[in-house]
Amino acid sequence: MKRAGEKGMRVTDMTRGDPLRLILFFAVPLFIGNVFQQVYTMLDTVVVGHFIGDSAISAIGATVSLYSLLLSLAISLNNGYAIVITQAFGAHDEGKLRRAIAGTILLNSGAAVLVTAVSLVFLHPLLRFIHTPPEVYAEAYRYIFVLCAGISATLAYNMFAGILRAVGNSRTPLYFLIISSLINVALDLLFVAVLRMGVMGAALATVIAQGISALLCGWKVLHAYRSIMPEKEDFGNCPSLLPALFSTGLAMALMICVVDLGTVIFERANNVLGPDVIAAHAAGNRIIIALMQPLTTIAAANATFVSQNFGAGQLERIRKTLKKIMGLEIMWGVIACALIYAWGAPLLRFITGTEDAGIIRNGVLLMRITLPFFPVLGMLFAFRTSMQAMGYKIAPVVSSVVELLIKGVCGPLLIAAFGYAGTSVTAPLSWVAMTAYLSLAYLHMRKKLYQNQ
Repeated sequence: MKRAGEKGMRVTDMTRGDPLRLILFFAVPLFIGNVFQQVYTMLDTVVVGHFIGDSAISAIGATVSLYSLLLSLAISLNNGYAIVITQAFGAHDEGKLRRAIAGTILLNSGAAVLVTAVSLVFLHPLLRFIHTPPEVYAEAYRYIFVLCAGISATLAYNMFAGILRAVGNSRTPLYFLIISSLINVALDLLFVAVLRMGVMGAALATVIAQGISALLCGWKVLHAYRSIMPEKEDFGNCPSLLPALFSTGLAMALMICVVDLGTVIFERANNVLGPDVIAAHAAGNRIIIALMQPLTTIAAANATFVSQNFGAGQLERIRKTLKKIMGLEIMWGVIACALIYAWGAPLLRFITGTEDAGIIRNGVLLMRITLPFFPVLGMLFAFRTSMQAMGYKIAPVVSSVVELLIKGVCGPLLIAAFGYAGTSVTAPLSWVAMTAYLSLAYLHMRKKLYQNQ
């Protein structure tokens, strides 16, 4: 059910009505947004694979974990900041709302300077740490250098998009993301296919497209929401909110970045296997992540449902709906697995443009080992987002530590013993361990909640 928000803005009330209908309706724009976000990374692989070759895919694949870490930091920090903004907006406290936005601007400005400087200064040591192969090192450096130099655009887009969503506008960021994705397509083709700028051109296309989306979102915020924009005195009065903003942003970032840190360590071990394996891993992962989007968007929509109903004290409604969400997640996992077993190799050829038998074989191996565990991954997402939505932060963070240990400790051992097969089984093993832990933690949490009623 929808009700009018302040000044004509609209919000979604999930405490009444059919839960699945509400969740799926809410998930559609999230899904579309996630798909277009994947377009940014997928297009780099498609264009460079077809117009440059397998070595270019290896150069991008060798650095993907580093960029993923930076991207996750930008997104998760602003998701945390948006919680404080949303609370102020929901309380109709315009003074606090303006101060929260002012604090968010200051924190993002500081993060932009710090993250850009640190990433660029330590780029060579990081590339050596993850064992970037010598034959693709120069191209990998140029690619990740451009992305790190443009991280401010990523932070700016996520900041403005977070402000828009906090005041009930989730469509505008989606529209601008679609526009920037189309621009990214055009610039990829121009820089890589026409101007022959190599992988640096693909990175430049991504940064420019993200910068345009940031400018569009910023323009919308400044013109359509001028009444909530901070004045000079709000910047002077916002320090009291900085601890709350920083702590919520850090809590969100910690969970995601712990996972990505494990991935960086894991990629370090995998990169030793050589450029062809890196290319296969990068291409296979692109497809896996794309097929993962229905799982993540259903879980994200369910998190909003759980949060609202938890606030309304409707625990039984949450319990019954979570079972149905698990069913949806498992169903999509089975469908995705069937798709890969039927068309995995042709899809990999299309994405990469390669005819290298080794790349195709290893890419398909990764997908065929990983996809059967998608139902487990769906359950993991459902448990983790539900617990976060109810304010239980420790268990999700501990689950991320479990993934860090498996990827950072067990992963290298498995790769050393079994080669790329060891690479392929590491993520599924971490999903099984995390889901087992979170299911027990959730049952313990639910028992305490019902006892307290």
